[in-house]
Amino acid sequence: MAAVEFQGVSKVYPDGTRAVDSLELMIDEGEFMVFVGPSGCGKTTALRMVAGLEEISEGAILIGNDVVNDVSPKDRDIAMVFQNYALYPHMSVEQNLAFGLKLRKLNKTEIKRRVQAAATTLGLAEHLDRKPRALSGGQRQRVAMGRAIVREPRVYLMDEPLSNLDAKLRVQVRAEIQKIQRTLGVTTIYVTHDQTEAMTMGDRIAVMRGGSLQQVDAPERVYERPANLFVAGFIGSPAMNMISAQVTQADGRLSATFGEHRLAIDDAHPAIRAYEGRDVILGIRPEDLEDAALASEAPPERTLDTVCSLREALGSEVLIHFPATTAAAVADASDLVEPLGDTNAIFVARLSPQTAAREGDRLRLVVDTRRLHFFDPASGLAVGA
Repeated sequence: MAAVEFQGVSKVYPDGTRAVDSLELMIDEGEFMVFVGPSGCGKTTALRMVAGLEEISEGAILIGNDVVNDVSPKDRDIAMVFQNYALYPHMSVEQNLAFGLKLRKLNKTEIKRRVQAAATTLGLAEHLDRKPRALSGGQRQRVAMGRAIVREPRVYLMDEPLSNLDAKLRVQVRAEIQKIQRTLGVTTIYVTHDQTEAMTMGDRIAVMRGGSLQQVDAPERVYERPANLFVAGFIGSPAMNMISAQVTQADGRLSATFGEHRLAIDDAHPAIRAYEGRDVILGIRPEDLEDAALASEAPPERTLDTVCSLREALGSEVLIHFPATTAAAVADASDLVEPLGDTNAIFVARLSPQTAAREGDRLRLVVDTRRLHFFDPASGLAVGA
């Protein structure tokens, strides 16, 4: 295994488009790093530069202690898994697994050892004689992974490997990839647009937007402490509710005021004192709202009185949509996060299925004010970050 380092790496196309802009990132030996972001954010381009499939315009990429800018892909000691399986249809599973090793002129004994080990790890031992057409989608993806595993490389690169699988298979194969990576301990860079994959699989996740790195940290840290509006809106489903608010003070206590609502600001947010009398972007995650009828207490300074405009019953939870204010004044930061909120300033609450709220009902919601998020409206950065 080997560490991978991006040192000021950029990719600039002939038309001037900067697909990746000055990427600085250190990926440790044995780490599972996930690049996540919307389409066109530069995550796949960054991966392809590590693989040698895209030329580096600026900066350097190191694998181990070696700068690989000018090293051919076959000499980088990496293995790549693509979103399309890229299997040879006329070959058996065993032949697909062994093909790359034969090209490298390994002896038959070593090829057999590696193929058998990979097949056992991936649960493919009983399918070695089958052709790809006789396999399920999940099995085909495991064969594609097996071709990477038998290489025994220093680094695995995975480009949206689960995108062609249905939802149930995606969950299953996702767990298998995690287990295999932990077992093998090989440095892995995994690209996805799916935040669920990123949050559940990565030791750390690197959130990208417009070719730039927005935040890199452990998944729970990115969720709990998003660095800016973009990360806050991208990570989490349903997305974080956001709205313009003013920081006010009364009787020595700070509050966030928006429309007819006033929420107490806990001492957990000391940096917000610098914004007294000023506007901020207030963020509330849907899961930090609770039906007051089911709560043990509902102090006025921690509640929102509103009307249910839409109820989505999902079995284990209920999503309640409601207007953020009677004036429906949403924060205008669309250049910083997509989507920040729709034009009607509709918030979403993730509630217990025991809630009795129905469309058109008046509703009181309790806010966990310890978990409020605040962002500077000018820079988009988290307050206190």
